[in-house]
Amino acid sequence: MIRSASYLPLATLLLAGCAVGPNYSRPDAHAPPVFRGAAGAAQQASFADLPWFDAFHDEVLQQLVKTALAKNYDLRVAVTRVEQARAAAIEARSPLFPQIGYGFDADRGQSTSFGVPFPGLKTGNTFFGALNAAWEVDLWGRIRRLDEAAQADLLSSNDARRGVIVTLVGDVTQAYYELLELDLQLDIARRTTDSFAGSLKLFQQRLDGGVGSKLDTSRARASLASAAATIPQLQQLIILKEDQICILLGQNPGPITRDKTLLQQVMPPEIPVGLPSTLLERRPDVRQAEDEVRAANARIGVAVADFFPKIGLTALYGGASTDLGQIARNSNKAWSVGADVSGPIFQGGLLYGQYLQAKASWEQAKLQYQQTALEAFREVADALAARQKLEEVRAQQATAVAAYEEAVSVSLERYTTGKANYYEVLEAQQDLFAAENSLAQTQRDQLIAVVQLYRTLGGGWQTQ
Repeated sequence: MIRSASYLPLATLLLAGCAVGPNYSRPDAHAPPVFRGAAGAAQQASFADLPWFDAFHDEVLQQLVKTALAKNYDLRVAVTRVEQARAAAIEARSPLFPQIGYGFDADRGQSTSFGVPFPGLKTGNTFFGALNAAWEVDLWGRIRRLDEAAQADLLSSNDARRGVIVTLVGDVTQAYYELLELDLQLDIARRTTDSFAGSLKLFQQRLDGGVGSKLDTSRARASLASAAATIPQLQQLIILKEDQICILLGQNPGPITRDKTLLQQVMPPEIPVGLPSTLLERRPDVRQAEDEVRAANARIGVAVADFFPKIGLTALYGGASTDLGQIARNSNKAWSVGADVSGPIFQGGLLYGQYLQAKASWEQAKLQYQQTALEAFREVADALAARQKLEEVRAQQATAVAAYEEAVSVSLERYTTGKANYYEVLEAQQDLFAAENSLAQTQRDQLIAVVQLYRTLGGGWQTQ
């Protein structure tokens, strides 16, 4: 009775199939209660919960993003990496099941039997065919830990794919807004060129009438040429930006159709950002970093299991004969059932070194996860600050543009009545040109700030 009781722990271990090594638990990411700069009380809902086609309301932009998600080469490469990881996970899981195979040998020789020297035999044939099976009893969980690590690698590759989607949606959207801003700058440059041309015509008329100065027309002509020179520069930048978008779309360089201007783009008035703790579940790069921690944790279990003996079971069933036609007869049957145990005794520190390396890799992965989470919190805070402050900047720049427009009108009126010189007119026009460009850039930056916030919150991949 005492002897039977002594086998109880071993039987329990075999049935339970425990796995050595630490079980995974998520490292503490030290998430703050709310994002810095978040307006109002903390909310569970987040702007990033919206699919990309609901976050951005320009139909042309939506079509561009859709095309990029279908044809972008970086994303297609990421998909192949997921398939590779899935295949590797299948491979890692296979040792959990018996490995069944077959074999057949045919031999002709003298004084040999199945290729083995056997004195006294004449020249003849030998045939052998059998099914064989082998299975490693995963008593310590080594194979299950390998499977756990492979599954984590698969999740990591899939989250990397999601990260490519988030980046791609953001890159296409940002490049599109930058293209619209270049269109607006080109329109401003053309209007400014027309304005300087009108001033030059006015100055020339006064010069022809004997009340103007050659200096007036020379300065006006120089300002006109400077404004006109920006037009081909902007046209070149537009072509470069269109080519950039085409590459993101996975197609050859060419024009990009757009039917809305930068000023017609709609910005959401209120953007909930959600809770920092949910960011850990949503952002693909944070999820990928955690997957790597999970894989490193499982590999510690593999390293620990290597200290213990490996137990294997084998079986064989077939037939052997000197006549191929007789190999299937019962009298020629061959079978065997066996077990083997192998384990380390002295490895010169090999196994211990592998264990220490696995622990150090886990520590590295944990720190990288915490660093990635910290960077994610910072990026959201930065995007919130940019969106809030750019609205203040835009309001002041819009006021400046209105004031400069009035200054141009007043200066022209004063010049025609002889109350001001040419310098006032040109200075007001030059100031208006710069102010309009600054306002256009700020309006672009406001839209990009929304894109950056959507990206930093991890939006864009959930519907894929």
